[in-house]
Amino acid sequence: MATRSYLYTCRFSLNLTTVCARNYCNLPLNGEAPPDSHSIKTICKIMMSCPQLGVEPHLNQTCIKLSPGLVEDILKRFHNAGMQAYRFFQWAGKQPHYSHTVRAYHTIIASLAKIRQYQIMWDLVNDMRSKGILNVETFCVIMRSYARAHKLEEAIYAFNVMETYGLPPNLPAFNSLLSALCKSKNVRKAQEIFDRMKEQFVPDSKTYTILLEGWGKDPNLPKARQIFNHMIHNGCYPDIVTYGIMVDVLCKGGRVDEALGVVRDMDAQGACTPTSFIFSVLIHTYGIDNRIADAVDTFLEMERNGVTPDIAVYNALIGAFCKVNRLKNAFRVLNEMNHRGVVPNARTCNIIMSSLIGRGDTDEAFRVFRRMIKICEPDADTYTMLIKMFCQSNELEMALKVWRYMSFRQFVPSMHTFSVLINGLCDKEKVSEACVFLEEMIEKGIRPSGPTFGRLRQLLIKQKREDVLQFLVHKMNLLIKEPLFD
Repeated sequence: MATRSYLYTCRFSLNLTTVCARNYCNLPLNGEAPPDSHSIKTICKIMMSCPQLGVEPHLNQTCIKLSPGLVEDILKRFHNAGMQAYRFFQWAGKQPHYSHTVRAYHTIIASLAKIRQYQIMWDLVNDMRSKGILNVETFCVIMRSYARAHKLEEAIYAFNVMETYGLPPNLPAFNSLLSALCKSKNVRKAQEIFDRMKEQFVPDSKTYTILLEGWGKDPNLPKARQIFNHMIHNGCYPDIVTYGIMVDVLCKGGRVDEALGVVRDMDAQGACTPTSFIFSVLIHTYGIDNRIADAVDTFLEMERNGVTPDIAVYNALIGAFCKVNRLKNAFRVLNEMNHRGVVPNARTCNIIMSSLIGRGDTDEAFRVFRRMIKICEPDADTYTMLIKMFCQSNELEMALKVWRYMSFRQFVPSMHTFSVLINGLCDKEKVSEACVFLEEMIEKGIRPSGPTFGRLRQLLIKQKREDVLQFLVHKMNLLIKEPLFD
């Protein structure tokens, strides 16, 4: 153990500040950015600052020439704000010398489904059909969207109705349906459909891998093993993805030794060489079990095997060190990443911040955030974590400061980010401020969660402000129209 500690002290010798400084120096000077960055920034600023109904006139004044890449970029940035994204989509579709791509349609369909605007979603499907660009992936997007909302019958309907739209269901669509159900924790329904339709759609290795992962998440290890064995029996030999999923399933089921056996077997038989994903799963599992020595050994073994660590491996190792409160080692791993040219991502930042917040070291967590934003873009989890941290430590002004920075970066907050801020304001009975953010949330087409809206409702009633409550309820009702089919 002393040897390992010395090794990591030698290899990971610089601190986080140095890592951030080095990476920051490597960034383009003067904020140099990809093509169309100015147009993207202009459009985002308009969409972030204008009310929904006032967006179109302001966009018209920009005279920006649209390209498929620009439109797709904007739609991705506003994927959490379905109605805002849709209004931009509508405006873009009217511009000269521009036509929506299939990818743009799929992005907006997924955004609208998030806020349960299913009628508009199916209208867009019909629009794609009229243009002759409807394809199997369109229905895969819809199936995934319905499954995420736990609308299983509707997901199955989307699969069954494909033929009506001139697209007979095929194996990729069948796999997509099973995957959507499994990822929404409905593996039993997926298995039932598989058993009923496996003669119509001959399963491939991907089909079995989907079910294997579904039963692993259930979790039901005996059933997962059964699927793995059926796969081999039916002549579908596991590929590297299947082996990776099997290792992940066994590790999550607490059967690390069995997972190691699978890794040794696949290597010895020459079937597949263990990948960085498999090593990241093992390191992550050891980290959860506080087996830091085994996590380090696995990392070193991976290097001896000639496998180059990627961001997922480094994040797993950082997480393992954070789990046993060895933050200095975690920062040294960051330095190793810098030497290897592996740039930290939002997940890296979130792991370290979460550990610091768990220890009550909120000042250091915020310092990490301020350093890390120089080298990577925060995600929704980063902002949500920080805002919640400041709300819980009675630093509302700091929470609002983070919110303003998020808006400055033109990052569209998620439902959870809005919720933590609104709940924080409600804790201090700052009802007027909470109403402003709730209205902004609704304006962006994001439906508040029941508990968040219910809490604000109680405070409004307590303060005898039924008129404000009625106004918010009316705005809420405009988002709740959700016809089932087309």
